[in-house]
Amino acid sequence: MNAFLLVGAGGALGAMGRYGFGVMVARSGTLGFPYATLGVNILGSLFMGVLIGALAKFLPGGQNEIRLFLAVGVLGGFTTFSAFSLDAITLIERGEVMQAGVYVLLSVIASIIAVFIGLFIMRGISL
Repeated sequence: MNAFLLVGAGGALGAMGRYGFGVMVARSGTLGFPYATLGVNILGSLFMGVLIGALAKFLPGGQNEIRLFLAVGVLGGFTTFSAFSLDAITLIERGEVMQAGVYVLLSVIASIIAVFIGLFIMRGISL
């Protein structure tokens, strides 16, 4: 299948998942802080670690189509660092500089840790 179609189809699914997660968080009544974007970035990073770890462990020759569809498409459409940047700027523009700093640090540090945990989980699994 064409690489662009794989990425596009995966991206559509990821974007719908991101939107659904945002709706769910909004319905919980947590407004004012970008919890949905923070949650999606952390979950997406965890899923990326698990996926890349699984591909390396179970398909060491690589399955480019799977990687394109899931990693680049689905997770690329699901994670939201462009929205993250906008949320950080919005907090700063509202004068909530401390919240913006906490948000940026938590997003970056927790996402990196989540990838590590995902890789650790997959590297520990043996069949």
